[in-house]
Amino acid sequence: PPSSFTRRGGSHIEGFSPELALVTHGGGKELEEPLVVRPTSETIVNHMFSQWIQSYRDLPLLVNQWANVHRWEMRTRPFVRTLEFLWQEGHTAHATKEEAQEEAMKMIGVYAEFAENVAGMPVVVGRKSRVERFAGADDTYTIEAMMGDGRALQAGTSHDLGQNFARAFDTTFLAASGESAHVWQTSWGVSTRMVGGIIMTHGDDKGLRLPPRMAPIQVVVVPIYKGDDEREAVEAYARDIADRLKGAGSIFHDAPLRVELDDREALRPGFKFNHWELRGVPIRIEVGPKDLEKGACVVARRDQGKEGKQFGVMVDDSLPDIVAERLQEVQDSLLAAAREFRDGNIVDVSTYDELKEVVEAGKWARGPWAGSDEEEKQIKDETGATLRCFPFDADNSSAKSCFYSGRDDAEIAIFSKSY
Repeated sequence: PPSSFTRRGGSHIEGFSPELALVTHGGGKELEEPLVVRPTSETIVNHMFSQWIQSYRDLPLLVNQWANVHRWEMRTRPFVRTLEFLWQEGHTAHATKEEAQEEAMKMIGVYAEFAENVAGMPVVVGRKSRVERFAGADDTYTIEAMMGDGRALQAGTSHDLGQNFARAFDTTFLAASGESAHVWQTSWGVSTRMVGGIIMTHGDDKGLRLPPRMAPIQVVVVPIYKGDDEREAVEAYARDIADRLKGAGSIFHDAPLRVELDDREALRPGFKFNHWELRGVPIRIEVGPKDLEKGACVVARRDQGKEGKQFGVMVDDSLPDIVAERLQEVQDSLLAAAREFRDGNIVDVSTYDELKEVVEAGKWARGPWAGSDEEEKQIKDETGATLRCFPFDADNSSAKSCFYSGRDDAEIAIFSKSY
């Protein structure tokens, strides 16, 4: 957007200013007004909302877009922190504060459901602190996931923007009462950072381990033979298995199985196994001459290694259902393992010294917090840990005085190092 938009954004742009990139020249000429390479879309969206919204009949206005945005990161990491990234970005306008709050809460619930039930990535859902919330928002809600090294990843956010942007851009509507009022807004998004989260949550030394519900290939069929005299028959058998699975209908979460037949020649079975393990395919089916004789196959789970092989699975009408069951077992197993790891690395603390020990050990510290913004920043400076969120499911009745300031009326908060 034009740089003049940023001046209207107030605290929003103050929060983003270290990450902004400016375009001052174009076509060999200096621009009359510098352009900001979009870090997020609230200012652009409100410029349009102020033109699109006239009456309460135009509300609620719900917009979703996929867009690339740019932030000037000093230290980049693939997927989780890059100069440019693709994300899904939602923006909504409502007639009342309550409707906007409901929308913001609904969307963080959508993200949490996707993270856990599709991506197999357990998350803590909660509210950000004033220091960590989105610049320009009244409240920010977040899903926080624990990566394999113990660091936190903010995997998705939803913002209750109140009327902050509506006032800055004069986004008003004529209410049913005949009075003019500013709209109430939300914004929310997840990005390619989610891809990094899935890799770091489930990956192992062999490569990716993809949750079946989102794996591009769920099943790979690998024919095994020693020479040309066995190849034709075994490949035909493998092809029949692949076709049988593909044609079984919508048997796994209301969708057909996504199946690949690896009939590449001049490649050893071990090479093919490694190829698909590296790419995280959840189920591998192996067939050789002896399996052909028995009318059977071997079904191997990516998440269990050698222990995940099931021999002598009959190739008949029951095979698609057996494969679908194994896929669900892999889905459930990945989520359960990630949840067990996360829960085993969250430690309750009651003193600042305990927090420092936990953070130093690469774990999450959970304890009562009623500190000021400055005290929160001091903890970050001294330990490298940030306040990730105030979990929605925390039992705040157990929170006594703040472990840092000693103040009463504390809330349970989670601190950790993060990406």
